[in-house]
Amino acid sequence: MHAASLVELRDGRLRAVWFSGSREGAGDVTIQSAVTDATGLRWGAESTLFDRQALQQGLWRYVKKIGNPVIARAPDGSLNLWMVNVSLGGWAGSSITWARSTDEGASWSAPRRLVTSPFLNISTLVKGTPVIFENGETGLPVYHEFVAKFGEVLRISPQGQVVDKVRIPGSRTSLQPVVLVSGPQKAQVYMRSGNATALMASSTTDAGKTWLPAHASAWPNPDSALAGTMTNSGTQWLALNPAPRNRETLALLQTATGGSFDGVTPWIVESSANPQARTSMGDYERLLTQELKARGASDGEAQAYVASARRQLCGGQSCSQEFSYPYLLQSRDGYLHLLYTWHRTRIKHVRLDPLQTLEAAQAAPGHVSSGK
Repeated sequence: MHAASLVELRDGRLRAVWFSGSREGAGDVTIQSAVTDATGLRWGAESTLFDRQALQQGLWRYVKKIGNPVIARAPDGSLNLWMVNVSLGGWAGSSITWARSTDEGASWSAPRRLVTSPFLNISTLVKGTPVIFENGETGLPVYHEFVAKFGEVLRISPQGQVVDKVRIPGSRTSLQPVVLVSGPQKAQVYMRSGNATALMASSTTDAGKTWLPAHASAWPNPDSALAGTMTNSGTQWLALNPAPRNRETLALLQTATGGSFDGVTPWIVESSANPQARTSMGDYERLLTQELKARGASDGEAQAYVASARRQLCGGQSCSQEFSYPYLLQSRDGYLHLLYTWHRTRIKHVRLDPLQTLEAAQAAPGHVSSGK
């Protein structure tokens, strides 16, 4: 389970999507979804939205692997779902497929390719939250991994066609941009560092027509994804891994609209007891088993999840704990919702009140979703 995103439904419930399978890039990976109850704290049973076969039939082309689903509401009220898919090679050969739902995600249109280049139309991936322009176009943050890594923002028409794209200059080793809109003409973008150095940043003062050259912020980045959102009270937030070398700590940062995150005191969402040291295999298995069973997993489910985490995060007799790939959303009731990957086996949901100070903020009990 990995790379979750989130949208609020018309009735106030939340719908999450993520990819799930035996491992990232495997042939059995599917795009999954689940919906909360009216309280927003309990998740219903998950369902499969798309698998490789469904994409192949809709696109009339071979699909080797799929991942990184991003769901968002379009200006016309429908839901859009963008997904990364690969026909040949690795993720650098990706293209983006999208589908639309007019019934809050209960059913979806046939998948279609997003044409981002008139030539090969490859090496475009999606991860960040879309933004909406005043003319009804969607700004979709995307990134490239072929030869060089860089971020850009696509402008997509209401009909789903790419009408323009603007590259963020100076981002030759950056990927997975997150856009924070601070005014009619102003926005900031933050990006993952592809060479594990620093969180990269840029800004625009002309509504995304041009961006300043990307530069390193004061925050380290261990080559890991981040998330961001603007709240209706005028604050902006980032969720990220703040350590320079691993993903064993997940934190939230808060600042004023258009402000800098440099020097902000982080609020720790979840962390290993000692992020500087790997955990022994035995301690790791006990730790995961205890939390999984506390969240309602059966003995068999806990064993399967621990085996999956061990396969992906352990080597020799030690393991790395991982809290990664966050996604942030503010719902209409004002709460912030954070989704993130928990040990590469589950998706965890945390709800918090952004009007509280970070030091005093009390997260609602996290939910670890059921599934593969």
